[in-house]
Amino acid sequence: MSGGSFAMRRGSVLCGAMPGPRHIIPASPRIEPATVGALAEAARLIAAGRLVAMPTETVYGLAADAGNDAAVARIFAAKERPHFNPLIVHVAGCAGADRLGRLDDRAARLIARFWPGPLTLVVPRRPRARLSLLVSAGLDTVALRSPAHPVAQALLRLCGRPLAAPSANRSGRISPTTAGHVADSLDGAVDLILDGGPCPVGVESTVVDLCGERSRLLRPGAVTLEQLRAELGEVDVGADETRPSSPGQLASHYAPDRPLRLNATEVAADEALLAFGPAPLTGALVTRNLSPSGDLIEAAANLFAYLRELDRSGARAIAAMPIPEQGLGLAINDRLRRAASPR
Repeated sequence: MSGGSFAMRRGSVLCGAMPGPRHIIPASPRIEPATVGALAEAARLIAAGRLVAMPTETVYGLAADAGNDAAVARIFAAKERPHFNPLIVHVAGCAGADRLGRLDDRAARLIARFWPGPLTLVVPRRPRARLSLLVSAGLDTVALRSPAHPVAQALLRLCGRPLAAPSANRSGRISPTTAGHVADSLDGAVDLILDGGPCPVGVESTVVDLCGERSRLLRPGAVTLEQLRAELGEVDVGADETRPSSPGQLASHYAPDRPLRLNATEVAADEALLAFGPAPLTGALVTRNLSPSGDLIEAAANLFAYLRELDRSGARAIAAMPIPEQGLGLAINDRLRRAASPR
C-alpha cells in the first residue's frame, strides 16, 4: 500500500484562500457536500474555535484547532471522552509534522512510504510545539498523521494549522464511516459535517510508537504489521491499556449497545450475525456479511457500518464469525475484541 492511494468516492474539491475568521454557530449539525463554499465555512468555524466533522480515508474525524485549548476541550466534551486518552493531530505533510514532533530516521522512512495515508506516528513532542497540552493528555509525546483524503487535505490547507481530529462519535462507540453516522452520534455537538462519501478504508489508522529504541505497534490498522516490519525490521506489539499513549488503546472501545460475542460457530434465532466469507452461518434474525468473497479490505470498509445496522436490528445480541488473524484481519479483530470487551 503506497501513500496517497486513497481517493474520495464522490465529487471533487477545489481550494482557494481562506477568508478571515468569523463566528458561524449553527443551531444543529448540518451535512454539506464538501464544496469550495462548505470548506471555506468549515475553515472559518475552526478558526473560531468550533467543531467540524471531516471525512478521512479511515473514518470521519471531529476536527478542531489543535492549538486552541478551548476548542480541544470541546472535542472531549462532545465525545464524552476520558481526558487521559490522547488525540491524533492531523497535518498536511512532513513539514507540518516536523514542527510539532521530533522525527527520527524511522519516522522519515515511514512517512516517505505511507504518508499521506492511514498511519499515525507517536513521537517526542517538541517543547515549543504550538499545540494544546490537552491533545497529548499530559504526556511528552504527540500522535501525528497526514490523511490521504482530498477533503481532509483541502481543509488542512485552508486552515493553515494542525487539526486535532479523533473519530467523530461518542467515546467508545462505533466509529463513523459516513456523514450520516456522525449526525446520528453527535447531534447537537458538531457545527458542520462535511460529506465526502463513505470512507474507503473503514477502520482507524495504524498507530506506531517511535519514542523508544524499539518501534512498537500500538494499534493495528490498514498499514499492516508486515508492512511496518518490511520498513523497520523488528516491531514490538502492544502497550499499557490503563494509560494510553495514543488513541484507540482502551480495552473497551468501538462498542455497540448489544452484547457482542466473537468467533461464533453457531448462531441463535434471536441473534444478529456479523458474517465473513462464502459460507455464513444460518438461522440468525438478521445477517450482514462483511465480505462474501473473504476479502479483508472489503470487510474492513464494511465493519463499522454493519455493526451499526446489526445493533439496531432488534436482536438480543450480535454474533461475529471468525476473521483470519493476518494482514488487515489483525486490525478488524482488534476492533471486534475491544467492542466485545466488558465495559
